[in-house]
Amino acid sequence: MKKYLIVFVVAFLFCSFTQKEVTWVAIGDSITYLNDHADETGNRVTKGYLTRVTEQLSNVKYINQGHNGWTSGGIAENIEKLGLVKADVYSVFLGTNDWWGGRPVGTIDDYKNAAGNTTVYGSFRIIINKIRQLNPQVKIVLITPLQRNDFVYIADANNNAYGSYKKKNGQSLEEFANAVLAIGKYEKVQVVDLYHNPSLKLENLVNFKRLKDPKTGKYVNYSYPQSTEIPFNPKTDDYPYPADAINLTYDGLHPSDKGNTIIAQSVINSFKQLGLAAPVR
Repeated sequence: MKKYLIVFVVAFLFCSFTQKEVTWVAIGDSITYLNDHADETGNRVTKGYLTRVTEQLSNVKYINQGHNGWTSGGIAENIEKLGLVKADVYSVFLGTNDWWGGRPVGTIDDYKNAAGNTTVYGSFRIIINKIRQLNPQVKIVLITPLQRNDFVYIADANNNAYGSYKKKNGQSLEEFANAVLAIGKYEKVQVVDLYHNPSLKLENLVNFKRLKDPKTGKYVNYSYPQSTEIPFNPKTDDYPYPADAINLTYDGLHPSDKGNTIIAQSVINSFKQLGLAAPVR
């Protein structure tokens, strides 16, 4: 009897301290893509949010389906060509490129009625339909775009864009974030709301932007929002985000190690709520 009791206790303890391996497919844009391409950040990022999540959750293994520069429309258009595999959980982290590209966000009816790949709502319907085709019992986590300051690509300053402090094509980035929230509410799935996260405020994304004073021609470290009023010429000016400008992002848009840590913790919290997470022991 004691022998059987010991076997039972050992089995119970083993089950208590182990958990089924979870496969996580992370669908996204450059923020996700850069997790495995730190060289393209000028090595300003040491670990992306995917790596940080799996370091904290021992049973979760990620598959990176981040596509540099892509919109939700691009993902939806190529959904059958991406090589998506069946997984336990999928995250969808898109929207910022849709906003900058001027794509119409649409309405929740575009999502409900599967209106096609002409609006962001319609694109998300195509993506989520494919996910559920792969695994009808799947867990889904949607991630809103985060706010953005003026973006200047570290490898080519000619690639730059103003931040989410003003509209693009008559639409605010917040409208795209709210679309993700609305889809999550309709589908009753987890949403990680980075846009409204108080730890990721626009004014804290960089410490400053180093620009030429229009009057003196000397470089000055301008903080937000004054930085938005000073012109930047990518052909003649120095890169405006030196290393000491880095805060939550390293280029005004893409998360730094600090920013990725915040994103990762938000994803971890969501996974825990879904019962997917076993901590590292």
